[in-house]
Amino acid sequence: MSYSNPANLAVLACPGGAAFADQVIFHLKNQYRRMFDKTVAEMSKRYALSDQEVVRQINFINEISSTGNTRPNQDCKLHTPRFKVEARWTIFPNGELKAEILESIRGKDLYIIQDVENHYPVSFNDGSLNKALTINDHLMMIFVTADAAKLAAAERVTLVLPVYPYSRQHKKKGREGLTASRIGVMLESLGVDRVITLDIHSREIGNSFCQMRLENLHASYQIIQQLSGIFPMGNDDFVVVAPDTGAVDRNKFYATSLKKPLALLYKERDYSRVTKDAMESNISEIKLLGNVDGKTVFMADDMIGTGGTLLKAMKFLKEKGARQVICAVSLPIFSGEAISFFDAAYKEGLFFRIIGTNAVYHEELLKREWFVSVNITKLFAQTISRLHQGLSLSSILDNRDKIIKSLLAKETAAR
Repeated sequence: MSYSNPANLAVLACPGGAAFADQVIFHLKNQYRRMFDKTVAEMSKRYALSDQEVVRQINFINEISSTGNTRPNQDCKLHTPRFKVEARWTIFPNGELKAEILESIRGKDLYIIQDVENHYPVSFNDGSLNKALTINDHLMMIFVTADAAKLAAAERVTLVLPVYPYSRQHKKKGREGLTASRIGVMLESLGVDRVITLDIHSREIGNSFCQMRLENLHASYQIIQQLSGIFPMGNDDFVVVAPDTGAVDRNKFYATSLKKPLALLYKERDYSRVTKDAMESNISEIKLLGNVDGKTVFMADDMIGTGGTLLKAMKFLKEKGARQVICAVSLPIFSGEAISFFDAAYKEGLFFRIIGTNAVYHEELLKREWFVSVNITKLFAQTISRLHQGLSLSSILDNRDKIIKSLLAKETAAR
């Protein structure tokens, strides 16, 4: 059947990931409600029982096989667990972090959610302290929380990291570390069984793990849904542009799905210069392979950090005659003063819209006219539910069929 008892499924939100976790839990509850109702209807028809009797039987089985499900006088209603695990986080005067899990998670399938790029103040010490954390603070919070979870006898620990920390440090060009891989090894040594992330910067990172699995999700379906509401996909004056050679596969996917031509920006970089902000990138020269004159340009990338690379690309494309530029990013980090630089570029007319997911918590960004937010918490909730039930993730990890069906449906409706 499509329903399985979710009583052993638990979600633990680190302070930085609380907002994301609340939305994931909301979708989890809705998913299990729909699965429960479907199962009740099927079983009622199959065994000629009333819906009420089927619900009583399911609740009876669930309550004798797991703890914490009892609801006095509610044996004919769905007993959905809270999912969210209560915890306390403390910051000591010397900066040390401590995680305390306030309820039993023994035998639970636990999902720890953390947003390492959330730089807004979060609550500690029972609400007496609000503090903005660096990515290193968030990472240490993951370490102490995962350790607490394993010591509390969680059966399986999965980290939900919409942004994988240090993912850009995945290549060794000289006397430097492979920090992205090393973080994975450290998480594995703590007993973490799996990491769920979004659009990781390099798939090579997962190759360094021995037992821990890496599930790399993509928001292409959600982004295309938003894009089709911004620009009519039936218009021929539309071209997909890969902002650099590293983004060719990503943009080829969009070009193929949308049945649009693909162009490429080739960039020469001066790696002796370190990118400090959007105005000081290390790009020395840009070349265009393709035609954008008079066309709407769509560019997709995995993230926006300082934004310098993307801003230079936008300006170059406008100089080449692009009518308007629309960008999409899975991870809208917008480090430092990036938002103000994009404000200025928008006023200058360098771009029309930027589509970004809520993988990174932002307050200021959501106030911008030029930013379109895509909610991907339902995607993560579906992934968590499938993993908990032992179901395949193929349809989630490869969503091309879903995209094609969606676009065909919109084309049919438009006729």
